[in-house]
Amino acid sequence: MNDIVLSARSVSRHFDEAGGRLTVLDQVSLDIRRGERVAIMGPSGAGKSTLLHILGGLDTPSSGEVLLGNDTMSALDETTRGRLRNRMLGFVYQFHHLLPEFTALENVALPLLIGGLAPQPALQQASQLLQRVGLGARLTHKPGALSGGERQRAAVARALVTQPQCVLADEPTGNLDRDNAQRVFDLMLELNAERQTSLIVVTHEATLAQRMDRVLRLENGRVQ
Repeated sequence: MNDIVLSARSVSRHFDEAGGRLTVLDQVSLDIRRGERVAIMGPSGAGKSTLLHILGGLDTPSSGEVLLGNDTMSALDETTRGRLRNRMLGFVYQFHHLLPEFTALENVALPLLIGGLAPQPALQQASQLLQRVGLGARLTHKPGALSGGERQRAAVARALVTQPQCVLADEPTGNLDRDNAQRVFDLMLELNAERQTSLIVVTHEATLAQRMDRVLRLENGRVQ
């Protein structure tokens, strides 16, 4: 059985500017295996977030391809790509991006509802996962009534509620104090192990990166 969940094949990304062509990614290739934990590090402007967006199907490469399971993402139309993304990937960002008008429960249930699950089982699954991340008493609170650490834990629950093949996290603890950052990262690693979900984390924190299976360093658009 093929245990590779996500692959990049000679991925390049450039932008045409008035002063010429800016190459952000240059022939990047990598494989992410089922359940694997991978950190992506590198200086600011090295292309880490761009790579994560391309791996997640949120941006398309200038050349090369990204395979999610057996599907080449750039070969899919936007609707099909969106469905695949919703089913197989979860996203966690530095800022939680929870919808302010919805409760924690509604925010976490949203990916299931978008995927076509009926409201009752969607809310039930969201509730179970929120309890798992320590927010069982905060289900009906809107993001504005949650602390920073609680909002980020809710964002982690939302990323994992569809039981995706892979979670992509862009500086997921970068907006938290040290204690909350530690708790959120511990939680991500626990859930990764429990659910055998692959985890790709862009981080500047060497202490966090050291806890991953592999560290990829991105410099000048290339994996070193």
